[in-house]
Amino acid sequence: MIDHPSERTIVLAKVDPLQDAPGDQDNVQVLLSEIRGSKNAHGLLVMRSGDRSGERFSLMLDRVEIGRNPECTVCLDDVTVSRRHAELRLGSDGYVMTDMGSLNGTYVNQERVDEILLQNGDELQVGKYRMVFFDGASS
Repeated sequence: MIDHPSERTIVLAKVDPLQDAPGDQDNVQVLLSEIRGSKNAHGLLVMRSGDRSGERFSLMLDRVEIGRNPECTVCLDDVTVSRRHAELRLGSDGYVMTDMGSLNGTYVNQERVDEILLQNGDELQVGKYRMVFFDGASS
């Protein structure tokens, strides 16, 4: 078989705020097998911008904290991120993202949100960081 499903990829084009025409080498590639990967993982967050572009966070817990605090599951050390900025909580319908009263807000698909049920492929913005959410169940 030439095209095996586990070898298929999703390409996340680099976020380009300066419109300086990044090339293909700047894109982030995610194998579908990474999203389905671990039997214990419910999903995957992939960094889409900044110096941590391409970094992955496997969502294996029912509750994932995102913030500047080193105790957070996803620690984003930058002044644009609150200590406890946002939380992902696994419910019966999937992950719900909740802003924890952050100063700069939490955005999903460029809209400020207080709480939202995440869908496969949603772009999350926490401070200056942009991430893409992949739902392990629907990939």
